[in-house]
Amino acid sequence: MKFVNKYISLAIFLALWEGLSRFRILDPLFFPPFSAVIESIVHMFKIGTLWPHIELSLFRALLGFFLATVIGAPLGLILGGRFKSQNDVVELPLEILSQINPFLLFHLIILFMGLGESPKVAIVAWTCLWPTLFSAFNGAANVNSSLIKSGRAFGLSTSQLIRKIIWPAAAPTVFTGLRLSLGYSLFMLIAAEMMGASGGLGFLVLRSQEAFQLDRMYAAVVVIAFLGLILDGLLYWLGRKLIFLSLESQVNPSGG
Repeated sequence: MKFVNKYISLAIFLALWEGLSRFRILDPLFFPPFSAVIESIVHMFKIGTLWPHIELSLFRALLGFFLATVIGAPLGLILGGRFKSQNDVVELPLEILSQINPFLLFHLIILFMGLGESPKVAIVAWTCLWPTLFSAFNGAANVNSSLIKSGRAFGLSTSQLIRKIIWPAAAPTVFTGLRLSLGYSLFMLIAAEMMGASGGLGFLVLRSQEAFQLDRMYAAVVVIAFLGLILDGLLYWLGRKLIFLSLESQVNPSGG
């Protein structure tokens, strides 16, 4: 029922969008009907102008997200699990670094890296790093101490302890942070592409606005929202699978 209600509300929103524009309650020059936006999406796909922007934005966003994940998740698990008694000492400098405004940092990165792909990927990775790291850190720090003691009683090494005890217990929290990070990756990337890019969905939004092609602008916005929903759904599905496998491995902490 919850699933049905969610899509009913979406259908109502789209119907309102269409109706308000069609009946000129909202000026269709500035707020084109949803059907016109869909027509624009289909047209751009047909002439081959939309997919290159999608492909480029996905590459930048997913690469930045991947870098943040492979750095932030293991580091958070290690700091939160291995140095649990020094949490306050470790957490403070991390919180200070996380407060650095990514929009300001982006301009500094451009000074050192130029206007190529590297600064866009770097700023996405920086933005995604902190929710990933803090979720892993807090998940590991809040693991039941009796589980840690049981693992040590089985003779597990530190790496085995993290892999067999800390990771399975912290996995739900970690994946919550990863879903936040994935959303941030698209949000930050679109902003970065508006400030210094020659392609991508953010670039398409900006150029369409400047050319007063508002149907194309809204088309890019709809595609961005749709991509965000798809990626979040895939990560949610993957998280459930990996958490299930992790819990299975936790049943026998002394195994292989």
